[in-house]
Amino acid sequence: VSDVYHGINGNMSLDRRGEIATLPNRYDLTLGSDKSSSLSRSEAGTYDVIQAEIQHAKRQELATGVASAHNGHNGNGLPRTNSLDIEAEVKKRKWPTEPSYFLAKELLMTERTYKKDLDVLNSSFRQVLSLEDVEQLQPLFELLDSLAQHHNLFLRDIEHRMVLWEGRGNHDTHRIGDVMMKHMGALPIYDEYVQTHLDILHCMNDMYDNDNRFQQLYKEFEQQKVCYLPIGELLLKPLNRLLHYQLLLERLCDYYAEEHIDYADCQAVYHLLIRSTKPIRNQLPDSANFVELCELQRDINFDQLVQPHRRLIRQGCLLKHSKRGLQQRMFFLFSDILLYGSKSPLDQSFRILGHVPVRSLLTENAEHNTFSIFGGQCAITVSAGTTAEKTLWLAELSKAAADIKTKAPNTQLQFTTLKNCSSSEEGLDMIGLSNGTNSLNSSAGGGGPLTPQQLLMQQQNKTQPSRSNTALHVCWHRGATVGLGDHLIAAEHQLSGYLLRKFKNSSGWQKLWVVFTSFCLYFYKSYQDEFALASLPLLGYTVGPPGHQDAVQKEFVFKLSFKNHVYFFRAESAHTYNRWLEVLRSTTQTQDFKNIHSHASSN
Repeated sequence: VSDVYHGINGNMSLDRRGEIATLPNRYDLTLGSDKSSSLSRSEAGTYDVIQAEIQHAKRQELATGVASAHNGHNGNGLPRTNSLDIEAEVKKRKWPTEPSYFLAKELLMTERTYKKDLDVLNSSFRQVLSLEDVEQLQPLFELLDSLAQHHNLFLRDIEHRMVLWEGRGNHDTHRIGDVMMKHMGALPIYDEYVQTHLDILHCMNDMYDNDNRFQQLYKEFEQQKVCYLPIGELLLKPLNRLLHYQLLLERLCDYYAEEHIDYADCQAVYHLLIRSTKPIRNQLPDSANFVELCELQRDINFDQLVQPHRRLIRQGCLLKHSKRGLQQRMFFLFSDILLYGSKSPLDQSFRILGHVPVRSLLTENAEHNTFSIFGGQCAITVSAGTTAEKTLWLAELSKAAADIKTKAPNTQLQFTTLKNCSSSEEGLDMIGLSNGTNSLNSSAGGGGPLTPQQLLMQQQNKTQPSRSNTALHVCWHRGATVGLGDHLIAAEHQLSGYLLRKFKNSSGWQKLWVVFTSFCLYFYKSYQDEFALASLPLLGYTVGPPGHQDAVQKEFVFKLSFKNHVYFFRAESAHTYNRWLEVLRSTTQTQDFKNIHSHASSN
């Protein structure tokens, strides 16, 4: 067989195949050609190659053996081997199992996703903009052009190296640091992006607020399938990417001995990255906060939510006690104000029903998962879903009240939307919001009967696909909570790769390309697909190995569950299994009281 394998588990992109596919014995490794649903250890991401080599050997045997089939010999005059012998021989090959191989493979898999994210902004988004829009956002597109050009070459070189590593390349090809070092010339582009990205975010938000045409265009683009994340989150991807590179390099250096052929290059790249990632870590909290404020502004009926010194701390669902019983309410804790409201059935936005200035905020613990919030003329009693959530809310409410008194003793909170409203939800229910929005008696189960006109409006204003997976909407439907700190953790824990998926009541496994980002799994047939087949937001889910009652007799399987929703996923190796568990556990809700308590303390 050939010394280079084209498309190991889809490792070779289409454009790369065309570039180096000059060998006579090229294999057709079309994704999904393997009809079996198996990812055993020996098939760790390479079972497409096994099948390809078997088919190739069979075709070669057929071509060379027909003429001499009558004498029982093949074309070389040697006894013919049957297909079972060929299959056994191919499967005997030892595939890479060292951690450095899987770290390099993670680099490749996530690089494919990152390149597509760049293309969404640089190609798809740019195409729908007017020439004036593009000119106004020229600093962004100049940087995206440079990044896209660099990463086309970088991805090509990573793919080529992985082909050699998984194939019959010699020991010198079992490394990735030299490939990364070759492309470190792109770091100045990133440094410039880090310096200018916040100005770009502000510019785009001003265009959105002040230009109705641009706002409509922006919203319509986010409804397209290709835009699977809000644009603001995509604009932070270059920052997240360098942090991911640093993580992979740290682990490679930890694994290698100093005398390893790859150690020196990995160390050098790591130290180069540190210079660029240090300012990223300093700026990312402010950038992520600004993006989250802009996203919330588009979903909340509250004027001028985006303020220079306002910081999002936490958002999540609590049950508010009232004369009408327990009512589901969405709470938004900012550095200067606590808002609460409910989701409108008409346009899927959130109506603010009350507020408490953080400066005057006090809390009081109560039995079970209940606590009270006092501030101004407002007294609210709420219940959290778990004791851990209550502990988290109490800690962050108290910390916010203490911080605003020490950090900004003389600032005055400006109420724009609620200036004519009391802090009482009952009063707000009677008079509606000051901006003229009609009040809706919306409880946890929805409001009263809707008129035919309201039903039509509700159909026309369904939540945009890219917004239905945002933390706000998922928290509402799952009764979950998420803080800005969770967003920052999620930014560093993104993963892509092939997994096998099985539903709770099914027996078969389906091979899917899976992308995990922003608390959500996105499923594709292959990494080459433009659009996701489906998505699974994970806020509220628990993750871990399957239990005995699940009767899953396979290796490297993890289980995702929320109430009666259960999914099983199979990874290709112990390393990949542990990596998926690590990233999923970092951003899914946990019922472990100690973990959440320490999280609250650190925030």
